[in-house]
Amino acid sequence: MVFLKLHAESARATADDFDRLRKQGAAASPLAGIPVSIKDLFDIRGDVTTAGSRVLQHEPAARNDAQSVARLRAAGLILIGRTNMTEFAYSGLGLNPHFGTPLNPFERPRGRIPGGSSSGAAISITDCMAFGALGTDTGGSCRIPAAYCGIVGFKPTARRVPLTGVFPLSPSLDSVGPLAASVACCALLDAILADESHPNLARADLRGARFAVPQSHVLEGTDSQVSASFSRALSALSRAGAHISEFALSELGELPHINRKGGLAAAQAYAVHRDRLATRAGEYDPRVSVRILRGREQDEADLLELRRARADLQQRLDPQLEGFDAVLMPTTPTIAPTLEELNTDQEYVRLNALALRNPSITNFLDRCAISVPCHELGTGPVGLMLMGKHGSDRRLLSLAAAVEALVSPGLPEE
Repeated sequence: MVFLKLHAESARATADDFDRLRKQGAAASPLAGIPVSIKDLFDIRGDVTTAGSRVLQHEPAARNDAQSVARLRAAGLILIGRTNMTEFAYSGLGLNPHFGTPLNPFERPRGRIPGGSSSGAAISITDCMAFGALGTDTGGSCRIPAAYCGIVGFKPTARRVPLTGVFPLSPSLDSVGPLAASVACCALLDAILADESHPNLARADLRGARFAVPQSHVLEGTDSQVSASFSRALSALSRAGAHISEFALSELGELPHINRKGGLAAAQAYAVHRDRLATRAGEYDPRVSVRILRGREQDEADLLELRRARADLQQRLDPQLEGFDAVLMPTTPTIAPTLEELNTDQEYVRLNALALRNPSITNFLDRCAISVPCHELGTGPVGLMLMGKHGSDRRLLSLAAAVEALVSPGLPEE
């Protein structure tokens, strides 16, 4: 199931209103009437925000739009419905046992997963149901489904877009970002969400651009399709005049130890869900609740140490990356697995960790990043991730637009 709720009647009525205004010659937004989907993590006035869970289905309806939703509405975009997602956004795979898992367009009969947690958001784009999708990204939730499904997903610098009216996973890591068929579409949506002007996005000149490519941690476990696509993308950038610098960046290998008790996400998610889990744990997806409950392992001293380690890693890496326009890595080290491959909890845990490993680096380092498809048409979708500096969002989008023109095959075929 892609949509948990469709706003068919209100969407048609809004579209009719825009048509009448145009016929009357009234000035309307140039974006008026463009359809967008909204992840079921955002408040929409009059709707219950269920966050992909049955636990919240009897909560009061939202009295106001989330700030990001209000900005989309004010720009004239039409909200067509609430998209499916991993329960409470706590997985990179996109499975939802409560409402069903929307399937990846690539080899759909084989049942490949969409990636998560913004699963329905991605499929609303690949299946041409919406121009853009509003998602969130705490450890890759915009970029993983974009990579698995062959579209573009953007994680802006945290707090670039307000989190008001968004059900939290980890406030220290959460970001609001768009998914769309192209970098230009993501850039347009990002400008609206950040309440900035949105001129046409100019592609950066790649001649002389400097890209860092880590050789440790992020390339481990890379499958043959991802490895081949990543190598082709790097070669294309080199031919275009970009400078590719490969170096270890071994500090990234410290992340599994730093987050060994579940990290900030587990601690902060447990604070949100503690009371509900005490009385209604059986209503949660057990693969989600077991991750949230890891937050019980962390005391105040653990959290202080975790925040210190985060700041320390940022301070050590920032000087090493200062001279680069972006860091390049595969968004995910494998193409989308099938549902059958996730039958056992052991494989679910392993593949979820693998999917989250690379994109979650950006959230931990408090930077911005984007996933651009870089596979050959007709093969399994692969994402190329560009990670920029904190606050360099528009520069990163400009770079990504130029990279996309070199490496992207377009939307995958069914």
